[in-house]
This record gives sequence, structure tokens and C-alpha cells, in this order.
Amino acid sequence: MMKRFLIYGMLGWSMEVLWTGFLSALAGDWRLTSTTYLWMFPIYGLAVLLEPLHHNIRSLPWWLRGCIWVAAIWLIEAGSGFVIKTITGKIPWDYTGQSPWQIAGLIRLDMAPLWFIVGFLFERLHDFLVHKVALQ
Repeated sequence: MMKRFLIYGMLGWSMEVLWTGFLSALAGDWRLTSTTYLWMFPIYGLAVLLEPLHHNIRSLPWWLRGCIWVAAIWLIEAGSGFVIKTITGKIPWDYTGQSPWQIAGLIRLDMAPLWFIVGFLFERLHDFLVHKVALQ
């Protein structure tokens, strides 16, 4: 479990760096500036706790699984953001003012399509880690 926690944490960080670099390119910043937070490593690592959810929803239609992933990711994002804000007084990724679709600075509803896709990437990665790499 600890190995998968570390893998999910590192891959999540990498995914975030690539995504924010891509967004900076779209904004005209050809330095491809990327950002992430140290807080994000354990948050991404906690994807290991989503593995039982993946087992339980395997037989559901793809569109329903995608919606479940969106809800689960929003729950994790909002919950971890709330905990960090309670501890430090700030949300590292505070979305306030960034989108009319943000809720309390914690989540953005307009990110649903991205989280929908990320959920399916997680399913593939989870299966690969468990079956091919045998990281039990």
C-alpha cells in the first residue's frame, strides 16, 4: 500500500506540473511555468484509498463511473482544502476569483470534465499497479 501511495503521489505531482505548464502556454507564457504545492503529494497519494471504490464500481456503466469519480475527487479536494485551511488559514489552490464556477475557493465545477477523465486514468493505473507490477 505504501508503494502505491508513493507512486500516486509522484504521478499526481507530475500530472499537475504538466497541466499547469500547458495552461501557462495557452496563456502565452512560453516559459511553461508550472506550479504545485508540497501539500499535493500526500493528497494525490491518498488515491490509494480510492482503490476499494474502483473495485466496487467496476461493473457500472462508464458514464456513471465517470460521474462517481468527479464526485469523489471533488470530495477529496474540498475536504483536504478545508483541513489545510483550518490548519494554516489558507487554501493552497484557492480558486476564489479564478472562475464563476468555484465553490468556497475549494473546488471548481468547470473542472468536472478533467476529473471525469482523470478517474478513468486512475482506473487504468490502479489495474496496472496491482496486476502487472504486483504492488499489493
